[in-house]
Amino acid sequence: MTKTIISALDVGTTKISAVIAEVNNDQELKILGVGVGPSSGLSKGVITNIASAIEAIAYAVERAEKTAGISMDSAYVGIAGPHISSLNSQGIIAIADESNPINESDITRAIDSARIVHVPHNREIIHVVPRFYTLDGQDQVIDPVGMYATRLDVDAHVITASSSSINNLIQCIEGAGVQVESLVLDQLASTEAVIEHEELEHGVALCDIGGGTTDISVYLDGNICHTGSIEVGGSLMTKDLVSALKAPHYSAESIKREHGHAIPSMIEHGELIELDTFGMDRKKAIERKYVAEILQYRCEELFEMILAEINRSVNAKMLSAGIVLTGGASKLEGLEILGEQVLGMPVRVGIPKNLAGLSDILHHPAYSTSVGLLRWAIIEKSLSVNKYRGNFSNNFVKKIASVMKIWQPQ
Repeated sequence: MTKTIISALDVGTTKISAVIAEVNNDQELKILGVGVGPSSGLSKGVITNIASAIEAIAYAVERAEKTAGISMDSAYVGIAGPHISSLNSQGIIAIADESNPINESDITRAIDSARIVHVPHNREIIHVVPRFYTLDGQDQVIDPVGMYATRLDVDAHVITASSSSINNLIQCIEGAGVQVESLVLDQLASTEAVIEHEELEHGVALCDIGGGTTDISVYLDGNICHTGSIEVGGSLMTKDLVSALKAPHYSAESIKREHGHAIPSMIEHGELIELDTFGMDRKKAIERKYVAEILQYRCEELFEMILAEINRSVNAKMLSAGIVLTGGASKLEGLEILGEQVLGMPVRVGIPKNLAGLSDILHHPAYSTSVGLLRWAIIEKSLSVNKYRGNFSNNFVKKIASVMKIWQPQ
């Protein structure tokens, strides 16, 4: 049985995770090594200190390599941050010989046509994701290969990123001794890990709540409609606690993780927790309900911002499957309940599943992007193999694989 080694790097604001995995012919994923370390030299997903970032990335990579017993020579890398933007575009081509069915070459030409959009000189296109095709006026065609037409249109979602942010990220990854195979938008990777096919079909929004930002992607009728980023994440919740409790960052972060709750009314009155603080006494006891009140205010604000971001593209009421939360901050107790109260739609927390090997640590929403990057790599590599063989074993995999136009570092 042939086995392929793939790797993923999630370079976030608060943590960096490196994962090495093995894939067999059945596209089953076995985790060989995981390395996680604190992030440094980044703010809201953007590199701010090259040397510090390289050191932090190298630390996570080294830990993954020691666990797996093999080196991480290249990796699929996640990219996110407020510098990401998107727009919808349309590509149109004529079919030269209408007596022949549409083939992969025609699809590529149509997508290339959709790429012809005005992009400032300081930005790069990282993804062109076909939403649906139109054949001689017949729209909502998912896969036109093998069909006949004289004209082929494609509606595509084009995602761009800051050129400097891309180059700085690649410089840091390569400085840590790893080559970048592909850059993948974080929320698209997370979608691969935690969103179900039924949810995509009926309308859903993925909200990846990281340390520095909340990254959003919106889907309707199985197609991507919108991607965006909000500059609010778990780090801002911690800063709120630092300010209100007059406590060091490490103490506020520990309180948030171990005792945090998004709904004060669900906490028993008089329940006290002890924490390290600034000042003469250095320690004090506070009511857990007070901590929850601080977190509730920020979480309500975040959900209102999420709703506004969704409504920029579609009416949020059209998302029958509601919202799937993921990312490290989504584990705050009671967050999904508060989300349903504020948004008036279904909310759940998405956790990566169907993993083998050293996978215990990855069964947590903080690692959705890492697992999604691995699944993205599987689909992209299977696309290359199956194109050579001339067939696909799974129609849904074919649909997902066919939308991948990943920016390749030069």
